[in-house]
Formats: sequence, C-alpha cells, structure tokens
Amino acid sequence: MKTRILFLSALLLSLSCKKDHKLAFEPTSFEENKCSDCPVIDVSIPKALENTKIATRINTALREEVIAILNFDEETAAATIADAIKSFSTSYYDLKEKFADETTTWEAKIDGTVTYEDENILTIKLDSYLFTGGAHGYSTSRFLNFDKKKGQELEQSELFKNKEAFQDLAEVKFRLQEHIPEAKSINSTGFMFEADTFYLPENIGYTQNGLQLFYEQYEVASYADGPITITIPYSEIEKLMHTPVKTMR
Repeated sequence: MKTRILFLSALLLSLSCKKDHKLAFEPTSFEENKCSDCPVIDVSIPKALENTKIATRINTALREEVIAILNFDEETAAATIADAIKSFSTSYYDLKEKFADETTTWEAKIDGTVTYEDENILTIKLDSYLFTGGAHGYSTSRFLNFDKKKGQELEQSELFKNKEAFQDLAEVKFRLQEHIPEAKSINSTGFMFEADTFYLPENIGYTQNGLQLFYEQYEVASYADGPITITIPYSEIEKLMHTPVKTMR
C-alpha cells in the first residue's frame, strides 16, 4: 500500500512539473518623487527571477525598451531605467526653466504584462503613455516575443514559416473587420497604407485569444482613428507559424 502511495505521489509530481512550464516573475516598479512641480513617472514591469539565459534576455529586453521610451537626452546614453527616468525629468526641468509659463507637467506611464506563455513561447506586452506638452499625449504598445528554449528574443520574420501566406490571410481579416470591399483598394475607405498596399504592422504578439496585429496611431490611419488591432485565432494559422502554440488556460 505504501509503495502504491509513493508511486502515485511521484506520478502526480511528474505531471505537475510537465504542466508547470511558466517562468517565475515578480512586479518591479519605478516612480519619480511626487511633488506639485515634478513630472509624473510610473513604470511597472515584470522581472524574471530565474538564473537562466531566457530570464536574462527578458530582463535585458525590457530594460532596453523602457530606456528607449524615457531617455530624452540624446547626448547621454542611459544604462539603467533609473538613468532614463533622470533623463526624462532633466529634460522636463530644462524646458520648464526656459518656458516657465508655457510648460505643462510631463507624464510617462509604462506597464508590462505577460500576454502569452507556453513551454516554447513567451510574450510580454509593454503599454506606454507619454505626455510632453502639446494637444494630447501619445499611447503605444510594443510586443516582445521570446523563444524560451533558445533563450532569445524573436524578430517578426522568425514568427512565420510562410510570411506571405500569413499576410494574405491578415489582409482578408483586416478587410472584414474594417468593412473594406474585397474588390476595392485597401485605402478606399480612408486608410493610409503606403503605395495603397496592405502590409503587416511593426507590432505582432501572442495573446490568449490568438496572434494579435497592432497598428499604432498614425501607422495606417489618422490619430482620431486610434490604434487598430486584429486578432487571428491560432487554429487558423497553425501551419503558417514556425513554432506551434497552445492557448493559455
């Protein structure tokens, strides 16, 4: 009886280990000192905790993205997120010193979340909002896709086995969602694709519901139209992808 219990315990532990493929993360936050005259800076991103190649690559990629968003001082290369926050703040204070009556408080908000993970793929979506004066702020999203087994970030070209076939399917989906007649040009209803030819966005990422195409404001439409997203179920694109994916539970 005791042997049977030990066997069942070992079996359950084995099954649990096979199912538990997720990396360990902890939330990491950075904020600027808050005062009536300070810029508002709020950065919240996940930090991979494991001492592995993929964890190191994830943390490095996130750090580089946040620095690129916040670093306003082109003459100084920020090495850390804290350096980038200082660069953002310094640029605000320099401008305020020159134009005290015209400068409104700057804002920077960055939030990173895991949108997909299985044993092969992990995707983190980085949402950001910047306001540095003017009529309105600017929001954007950036997908970071990682190959967990190779321990590297994936370029868009590495996602697809047949990118041309995927793009053809994506155009069909785009036309259906945006009500663009099949026989008309892609810009016939007011879009602004260059050369009047459909193309994939710069941002593509894995989500729970499918592969998401994210067109930024201004990328193919006016600012008033906002960002445009197309989500294609994995079941429709499985044969076009380099790495099979599994829907998150």
